[in-house]
Amino acid sequence: MSKIALKKNDLVVVIRGKDKGKQGKVLKLVPETNRVIVERINFVKHFVKADRSRNQQGGVMEKEAPIAVANVMLYCAECGQGVRARSRRHEDGTKDRYCHRCDTLIEKAK
Repeated sequence: MSKIALKKNDLVVVIRGKDKGKQGKVLKLVPETNRVIVERINFVKHFVKADRSRNQQGGVMEKEAPIAVANVMLYCAECGQGVRARSRRHEDGTKDRYCHRCDTLIEKAK
């Protein structure tokens, strides 16, 4: 199991699969299976059974399914495409993520 280089709320672009080229925000990380759930990406049909005790109507619902981390890349707004991220450690111990191509700051560390 390797560490996932993405974080929650990162903007990513899909590089492989049926949603290739689409962008979305990371909603959830699943490090056990090396997958992420991205907003509005990889929709699957989910069949819901009606439950009268909770007053819930049955039917077909669409929801996001996990997608492999290898199939998404971090999106750089400056470059306008998916990029690899580099990190730099500062003297005070904080780390920032930078775009590998254009060397702009992607995210400021907290």
